[in-house]
This record gives sequence, C-alpha cells and structure tokens, in this order.
Amino acid sequence: MRKRHDHPEGRVETIRVDSQAVANNVLGDPTRRRIDVYIPHGSDGAGLPLLVDLVGFTGGGPAHTNWKSFGENAPERLDRLIGSGAMPPVVVAFPDCFTRLGGNQYINSSAMGNWDDFLLTEAVPAIEAEFGCGGAGRRGVFGKSSGGYGAMVHALLHPDFWSGAACMSGDMGFELMFATDFAATLRALAKHDGSIKSFLDKLESNPKPSGDDIHVLMILAMAATYDPAPDEYLGIRLPVTMDTCERIEKRWANWMKWDPIEMLDQHGEGLKKLKALWIECGDVDQYNLLYGARIMTKRLTAIGIEHEYREFPDNHSSIDYRLDEVLPFLAKALTR
Repeated sequence: MRKRHDHPEGRVETIRVDSQAVANNVLGDPTRRRIDVYIPHGSDGAGLPLLVDLVGFTGGGPAHTNWKSFGENAPERLDRLIGSGAMPPVVVAFPDCFTRLGGNQYINSSAMGNWDDFLLTEAVPAIEAEFGCGGAGRRGVFGKSSGGYGAMVHALLHPDFWSGAACMSGDMGFELMFATDFAATLRALAKHDGSIKSFLDKLESNPKPSGDDIHVLMILAMAATYDPAPDEYLGIRLPVTMDTCERIEKRWANWMKWDPIEMLDQHGEGLKKLKALWIECGDVDQYNLLYGARIMTKRLTAIGIEHEYREFPDNHSSIDYRLDEVLPFLAKALTR
C-alpha cells in the first residue's frame, strides 16, 4: 500500500543483463543481473536524465523498489517528489550488484568481478537503449555507505561518463574507518582455526547469522575488492598478520590507493567537469566516516571543486529521508 495517494504513480519495469564483465568473479556469483527501472508518470522515459542507485553493503538494488512499511520505497518517494514539483522527472535504475560476500564496492576486482565495467559498459547502456534516457551530460549516480563510496569513486574515475554524483555516508578515510575492524576479524576467525573458508562455511549454513559475523563478512569482502589474491580462497587475504594483527604494508597500500581521499591527487581535477557533487554524513556516524567526509570536503574546497556538503545530526543507519534533498539536487542539475 502506498503511503501517499495524492500524486500520480509511476511504474517500475524490469530488465535483465547477461554480464561478461563480472564473469571473472571467483565467488560463483551469477552473471545474469536484474535491473529495476522507475519511469515517472506520463512518460516513457525518453529524453529524461538517468539516475543510478548504488545500494549499501548487504543490499541489492531491487530491494529499494519493494514495499516498505511505515514509510516510502524509492518509487513512492519519487512519485511524491516529482508529483509535488520538488524535482523534475527522471528515470532511476536499481541494479542488482549483490555478491556471495554480501556486497560490492562497484570497482573492478579479479575476485569479486569487474563491477565498474558492468555499470559503464553493460548496465547503463542497456537501460539507455531500452528507455531512451540518460546520455552524455544527463547521467547521475548516488548511493549510501558502500553505494556512496561507489558514487564517489565513479565520479573520480569517470567524470566524462557521469555528470552528477551524491555520496551519502560513503566509505572514505580508510585509516580511521578500518582502525579496529581487523582485530575483531582475527578474533572471529580464531574460532575457526584462522580459516576463512571454515568461517564462511559456518556463516553460509547459519539460518540466523549475527550482526558481528556480517561485519566480519564485510571486511572479507573489502579484502577481495581492494587487494584480491587469486591464489587464496575466494581471492581473500587480509592486510594484517594473522597472529599479531600487524599491518602488512604492501597489502595495506593496495587498500589505501582506493580511499577516495587518496585518489584526489590523481583524479581530483576531473571532478570540475561534474554538474553536481553532493557529500554528506551523520555527525555521530558509527564507522567514523564523518572524519573522512570532513577531510574530503576540506580538500575539495582547497582545489576549487564545487560541491554541496552536509552534516546531519544522525548516525549511519536509516538515512533514506535525506533522499528528499539528494534526489532533487541531482535531478535539477542534470535537467539544466
């Protein structure tokens, strides 16, 4: 049941893409991927800007089109924002990029799959061909957490492809973000004689995995993303010693080169091509992402990158309400 009934209702169509880009993954993940696409009322999508929603860890794009109790799913929110005139009409795509390790950072990995290539060379072209939307100067990407990271990194790497990006509580400032996670991961693995395979076997057979175990899974997914090791189980190796939790500098350097803050030196100037860039975080974010966001906005300002920066009196969880500002911000910029 829709929360609001006083605005015209758009529709959601589903397409599927048979990906070659992620066929290299060693996780056994399927290459046929679902993409839900929101089309606003009274339109077939032709000529409208395209926004692509990148979800956070443990999420999948189509989950954002599901019915939601005591609130709005993404299509209902878009109906309200477009119907009320708060934002111009846009097409919004929700690609399924879920993996066996629980999520995705939307970059290329020899273990996880080439997800950057999937978005740029397969998913977006398929959407634009089917609905006649988007195109050069009219593509935007947004997301929260891992999805916010994906939006920020895609803006850095591909400012000629994307013209707008919104990073909502996105991963950045890796030193602070991962400061305590490796020790907790080693403690969890120690219960399985240090075996990543044994830990994952137990987790995958558990009908009710704990939140702590899901957090360990996230660290393993990060390892397979930032520093894939083809000779290790599922391409996973940690950037610390298994007995003393000391950093292995060469491995940690492979992680750090993917920190958006570190990427600014090489790719920051390209952000000047964007029509819109939004960065935000909660002021009590439990993953310490606030400090990375503050560093990012400080450095962007120093090199003359126009952007919108916001801090909210909130943490990392249940932040969809902020889309009421994010979506109009992107849609108006891409429409102009």
